[in-house]
Amino acid sequence: MPTLTEAACKNASCPPELKRRRLTDGGGLYLEVAPSGSKRWFWKFYPDGKESRLALGSYPDVTLKAARAARDAARMTRQAGVNPVQARKAEKIASSTINANTFEAVAREFHMLKADTWSPGHADKWLRSSENHLFPYLGTLPLDSIKAPVLLAVLKKAEAKGILSTAQDLLSMAGQVFRLGVQTGRCERNPAADLRGALKPHVAQNFAAIVDPVKAGELLRAIDGYTGQPTTRAALQLSALIFQRPGNVQAMEWAWLDLDAALLTIPAAAMKRTAHGKLNGRPHLVPLSAQALVLLNALKPLTGHGTYVFPSARTGERPMSNGTLNAALRRLDFAGDEHVAHGFRAMARTMMAEILPGIDPDVVEAQLAHGKSGPLGSAYDRAEYMVQRQQMMQTWADYLDQLRAGAKVLAFKTA
Repeated sequence: MPTLTEAACKNASCPPELKRRRLTDGGGLYLEVAPSGSKRWFWKFYPDGKESRLALGSYPDVTLKAARAARDAARMTRQAGVNPVQARKAEKIASSTINANTFEAVAREFHMLKADTWSPGHADKWLRSSENHLFPYLGTLPLDSIKAPVLLAVLKKAEAKGILSTAQDLLSMAGQVFRLGVQTGRCERNPAADLRGALKPHVAQNFAAIVDPVKAGELLRAIDGYTGQPTTRAALQLSALIFQRPGNVQAMEWAWLDLDAALLTIPAAAMKRTAHGKLNGRPHLVPLSAQALVLLNALKPLTGHGTYVFPSARTGERPMSNGTLNAALRRLDFAGDEHVAHGFRAMARTMMAEILPGIDPDVVEAQLAHGKSGPLGSAYDRAEYMVQRQQMMQTWADYLDQLRAGAKVLAFKTA
C-alpha cells in the first residue's frame, strides 16, 4: 500500500549526519533525499535475485503521481522479460547514435579518434579544411542521406576555385568520415569510393629552385647585398649553407647549437614527422661548416641573449615569421616561380648530385632528413654518416664561396 503523500514529499529532508534518507512508497518505489535537499525517485527490483534500481527522475519535476506511473511502466517492462535498466541504456545508445549521425558529428568524432596519432599541423589542417569546405554544405545532413552526386557537387566547388589539390584532399577526408560511418552502422556505404576519377587531377609542382651554377652565384651575391634586416640576410645565407626546411631555420633556437662542436641538433619534436616520430624519433643532426660558424658567431651578439637565432623583428619572444624569407627573396627580384626559401634544399640536392664529385646520394638524403626506403626504412641511425656529412657540408660551403666569387664553375654532368 502507498505510504507517501505529496505533502510528505515536499517537506521531506535528510539529517546532515546521514548520507541519504529513503522514503518508501509501494511496489519498490522510494524517494531518496540528500542532505543538500535534492530529491530523486528510484524503483527497486531484483533481476536474477540481485537488487537493482531504476532512476525515475527528480522531485518536484517528477511528481508522486508521475513517479508511480513510471514505476508501473517499468514493472510492465520487467514482466515482459526485459530488464528496464538495460532497456534504458539501449535507448540512450540509439538516441546518441541518431543525434551523432550528421556528417559534421561523425567527422569531428573521426578527428578526435585520429588527432593524437597525427602531427599537430596535419590535425589542424584536416579540421580547418573540413570546417571551410565540407561542413557548410554537408555538416547538418544525416550521413546516410549523402549520395555520390551530392558529395561531388560540394567537391566541385573547391575545384572551381582552382584549388585542385584541396579538392582531392577533401575527397580523401570525406571518404575517411564515411568509412567510420559504415563501421559504426550510421551509413550503409561510402559514396566517396564512387568518385574516383571524377575530379580534375592535381599535378604536384616542386618548389621553385635555382640549380644553375651561374644563377646560384647571382642569388648568393644578391643575398649578401640584402639591405633589410641583418637577421633576415643571415637566415638566407645560412639556409643556403645548411639547406634545412625553412621552418627549422626560422624557428632555430640557440639551445640547439653547439658552436664548439660545430653541430646543430634539431629536436625530433621540431621535425616534419608523424606524431609518433616527433615523440619517439631521434633528433636531426646538422654538421656546421666553417662558414656557417663564422655567420653564427657574428650573429650571436645581436640575438644570442634571446631564445631564437632569428627572432621576429616585432618581438624577440617569437621566431621569424614563415613568410619573411620568401618576402626577402621577392625584394631581391627572385620571383616565386624562380626560387623560394624551400628551394635551397633542391638547389643543394641537385647541384651536389650533378656537379660535385664523390658525394654519396645517401649522405645527401640523410642531411636532408628524408626517410630511407627499404625494409629498415627510417630505423637507420642518421649518425652513421656523420663523418661523411661533415666533409660534405664543408665541401658544399666551399663550393658556394666559389659560386659567390664568380669563379669558373663545373658544368653539369652529361649522360
